[in-house]
Amino acid sequence: MAGETHLIRAYGDRRDDGVIQLSFTLPVPLSDKAKEAARRFCTQLGLLDVKVAAAEPAADNYTFFVVYGRADVSLDYAGIDVPEIVFRKLGFDDLNKLIEDRIARRVVVLGACTGTDTHTVGIDAILNMKGYSGDYGLERYPWFEAYNLGSQVPNEELIRKAEERKADAILVSQVVTQRVDHKLALELGFDAGFGPGTKPSDVANYIVHALLKKMGKEPEDLHFEGEPG
Repeated sequence: MAGETHLIRAYGDRRDDGVIQLSFTLPVPLSDKAKEAARRFCTQLGLLDVKVAAAEPAADNYTFFVVYGRADVSLDYAGIDVPEIVFRKLGFDDLNKLIEDRIARRVVVLGACTGTDTHTVGIDAILNMKGYSGDYGLERYPWFEAYNLGSQVPNEELIRKAEERKADAILVSQVVTQRVDHKLALELGFDAGFGPGTKPSDVANYIVHALLKKMGKEPEDLHFEGEPG
């Protein structure tokens, strides 16, 4: 009914208790004083009943904290209006069939770790045939033409090879860091940012639907379940 509200709060141990969990690092060595600093930091954020659940050395003179606190905040979920069409993420066979039917050619993807980065675990998980966590990599898809250029690839070389192969998408892998997420990736000029835990099928779905939108074959407000938001 019009005008109805749907108030929600964070859920910790029980419904609507407002308890949330935070993790962060402070540039101080582990000590009781450091724990108190973490507690006061969260208190200044407005959290109540703050408890430091865990504290571990992260590096020299750095400590990683896990903290619980109660947020006296509620919001009207019914008042959030985000226009989008969301549909089920396609599996391996269905996505290949979609490419065959609607794009009618193999989708070309190049991936690399650029600059001095030697960390290839992420790009290998997405591109290599074996994939990650039981999810096939893009090399396994018959309707993808995937190239893994490996590590320490100069940006100029990556662009040159992408132009030579008329790539539909370029994947750049970086060492996992909490500083990079989808929002920041967009601000930096990328089309999307995929963080830890991303499966190859997430990237495959994103590329295919982004390409179909570019071709004018899907509406711009169409999104799939699991797309970075």
